[in-house]
Amino acid sequence: MRDVAQDPMQQRDLVGYGEFPPNPRWPNQAIIAVNFNLNVEGGGEATLANGDDYSEGMLNDIGVPAHIGRRVPLVESVFEYGSRRGVWRLLDIFDRFFIKASILAVVRALEQNPTLAQAFLSRGHEIVSHGYRWIDYGDVPERIEREHIGRAVESLVQITGQAPVGWMTGRPGPNTRRLLCEHGGFLYDRDSLSDELPYWVQMPTGPHLVIPYSYEANDNRFNENSGFSTADDFFSYMRDAFDLLYDEGLNGSPKLLSIGLHDRLIGRPGRAAGLIRLLDHMCSRDCVWFCRGSDIAHHWRRVSPP
Repeated sequence: MRDVAQDPMQQRDLVGYGEFPPNPRWPNQAIIAVNFNLNVEGGGEATLANGDDYSEGMLNDIGVPAHIGRRVPLVESVFEYGSRRGVWRLLDIFDRFFIKASILAVVRALEQNPTLAQAFLSRGHEIVSHGYRWIDYGDVPERIEREHIGRAVESLVQITGQAPVGWMTGRPGPNTRRLLCEHGGFLYDRDSLSDELPYWVQMPTGPHLVIPYSYEANDNRFNENSGFSTADDFFSYMRDAFDLLYDEGLNGSPKLLSIGLHDRLIGRPGRAAGLIRLLDHMCSRDCVWFCRGSDIAHHWRRVSPP
């Protein structure tokens, strides 16, 4: 277990597992774990409609910058596309391949589309709290962030009938992990990009599990065509990541491949084709464990307790 001091989000560990990572002993002798994470953020982004003083400028797909003091209807329509159309296309694709995903849901978004939350649960996906708002919590006072964590959990219970066991802020602040642990009830969080296996950290409240996420194996690179321009770009990159980790697993060092998706990005038809090709490729291989974050957390507690 990593030994972290007073403020865990600010303590650095540049060593990790070192040269020889532990064997995660994935279920059924799988040699790679693949975790798809579908970000659902439309309605929770920065907009004057949510009481913010500026309009969202990140990952809006069309390259329109943030604007202070006025709404930008075209950007808002990009986020609306995700929840109106893109998300349903992706859910159907996951059904076609019998894949269960982690849904990183901004709670303010689900408050405006509760039918979507029920669809996630009925199809067997896990709803992970992606915070109450899709904003940078590095700029949010601790008091407000604490309030948002409580509000997110309370609202998800009202919408879904159950509290989330996973958390992913996306843009955490220095207090985020401590505040999550103080609130309690979470099996894990995803606010780290530091590894390819889960790891424990020692918090003032006790051991806490971190399951790393990825901003690199992520369709966010479709934004403004800054990394991916076509479905083939997405497919080729993710296939190469999968194949290398698969080979490492064959050689005795299984890993976790965490892939980030967004309903308003990969949900577009010209891009979703790349996801279909990727799933075809992955499903053609043996010994692959497709899993949700909660599946990983429960497994890790069994095979690698703190």
